[in-house]
Amino acid sequence: MARPTARVAARRPGWRRVRQVGALLLVAAFVATCGARVSPDAGLPPWAGPGLVGGGGWPYAGVPLPAGDAEDAAYVPGSSVVRLADGRMRLVPFGAESAVTLEASDPRVAAAVLSDRGWLSSGTVPGVRVPADDIVRLRGMASRALLDLRLLTGPDGASLASWYGPWRYSWPRDSAFAAAAFTVTGHTDEAGRILRFMARVQSGTGLWAARYEPDGTPVTDGRAPQLDSVGWMLWAAWLFRAERPAAAARVPDLWTMVRRGADHLAASLRSDGLPPPSSDYWERSPGSEQAPDDPTLGVAGPVLAGLRSAAAFADGTGRAAEAARWRAAAGRVESAVAERFAPLGYPRSPVAGGLMDTSVTFVSPPFAPADPGVSSAVAEAARRQALPNGGVLPGENWQGNRTVAWTPETALFALSDAASGRTDSALSRLKWLAAHRTSLGSLPEKVGPGGGQAAVAPLGWTASLAVLTLSSLDRPLPIPR
Repeated sequence: MARPTARVAARRPGWRRVRQVGALLLVAAFVATCGARVSPDAGLPPWAGPGLVGGGGWPYAGVPLPAGDAEDAAYVPGSSVVRLADGRMRLVPFGAESAVTLEASDPRVAAAVLSDRGWLSSGTVPGVRVPADDIVRLRGMASRALLDLRLLTGPDGASLASWYGPWRYSWPRDSAFAAAAFTVTGHTDEAGRILRFMARVQSGTGLWAARYEPDGTPVTDGRAPQLDSVGWMLWAAWLFRAERPAAAARVPDLWTMVRRGADHLAASLRSDGLPPPSSDYWERSPGSEQAPDDPTLGVAGPVLAGLRSAAAFADGTGRAAEAARWRAAAGRVESAVAERFAPLGYPRSPVAGGLMDTSVTFVSPPFAPADPGVSSAVAEAARRQALPNGGVLPGENWQGNRTVAWTPETALFALSDAASGRTDSALSRLKWLAAHRTSLGSLPEKVGPGGGQAAVAPLGWTASLAVLTLSSLDRPLPIPR
């Protein structure tokens, strides 16, 4: 699962500092919490804080709010400015990297709030079509998720999984979903920066390292490249071009990235049509799987989505030869998945009695066309992975703490539900996520058995998935075909 070192500051050319002192009244009028209060579970390790403090100005620097300052603190709605219990405001001033505490009347407070709100309104905040009783809470979650993703995305486009220690790296997988979330909400500058960063760090073979430092240096800790990340990056690139063609035209390296990645995936396929075994979003050795010599669905699903996406990208840019080649490769993977996984109910590994995991959602909408057999398998996997606290485990064979729910997996089921027309189920999962945010309203990686924050917050992957799910409820997301 996504895990992450120092953000590189830079001034954005031409950025105009926002200063409108008259908006100070807005700050006082709208200070309120954005999310439900959640107390940590007894016995679980403490975490450094419930969210990040920002300031609205380039380069969107953020720092954690210490847990000791979180009591009765809240974000000023629509911003990353934090109102402390004593009424003072904490923010990162324009062009700085450290947080300061200011009186509410300080003009820098109003400037930061207005800048954050202006950025949100430059795109969309999804959730406009949810039921009236839920719209404030769910759109508040989407707003916070977008602002958190903005704080986790550096000036050069490195999208960090989270702020702390081993999470403070850029994973290609997580970055693809962050770019997708920015794409569907119309925040195209951020989406383009992430894709440019990923194009820059891609190797000539079409692969990516498992993770990167914020400056683009590969992390050399023995982790092999993870093949699913190639598929996810191709899907994100296609979505960006399909949804925002004018913005995609301003990313000249996008085609090179797609070509390298798709050619690698197509060349990697075995004689049976499946890709080779690889680590996937579980980030564990293929040798530990039920079928060590075969790929998991967590690899096969993204590879299929990536090849379909690359073919659609090539079609849309007049590259017929590449489109035909990658479409043929996608057809081979599709046939292999239908032969090896479908008859078994789409387990994680293609073996009789194979255990289920969340990767069944990778062969459902919005990553693949709807299929009744897949829909049944998604429901079965969600049932088997369900926990008493309302969330889910990553899979039946999860070797970690089996009482702690993972929010990315819960959100993946929500996205599959929303994109497949199972609106009530999607809303139920979204409401669970909204109810289990931190006291500042950020989405944590994990939720403990008692409902409290059990890992870092914010987690970029969960934030991206929440945005994509709400966007899918507003309007159907495109599907690579």
